[in-house]
Amino acid sequence: LQISGYLNLLANTIDNFTHGLAVAASFLVSRKVGFLTTLAILLHEIPHEVGDFAILLRAGFDRWSAAKMQLSTALGGILGACFAICAQSPKGAGETVAWILPFTSGGFLYIALVNVVPDLLEEKNPWNSLQQILLLCTGITVMVLLSLT
Repeated sequence: LQISGYLNLLANTIDNFTHGLAVAASFLVSRKVGFLTTLAILLHEIPHEVGDFAILLRAGFDRWSAAKMQLSTALGGILGACFAICAQSPKGAGETVAWILPFTSGGFLYIALVNVVPDLLEEKNPWNSLQQILLLCTGITVMVLLSLT
């Protein structure tokens, strides 16, 4: 098995840990924020996990082993949620959320900027670049509208 498969599993576990932090902290804010965060993470995770599964297959894992390893990385999310809940201050959830949500949001923004923007700048077809920028703006607009309701 190639080392890239194991590195991908480690990265996926850390990613899932931050997702668990974000979901638990969001539910500490309110049910609405919790459900919206969960939905956003689920929409992100579906293609992400399919891609990770393909990376594991390419690294030499068989289908059953890759599926088991992918499932085991989900424990990172559970640990992240437990950590967020256990990190609650006796003064209330506000102090917990005050550092968890900015931390996880910053991580997600960093990943997006490091992965998406360079590809966008290298795009040769201006129509494809415009479509990607419009979709990015649409996503931001949807987030703003959901936060207002």
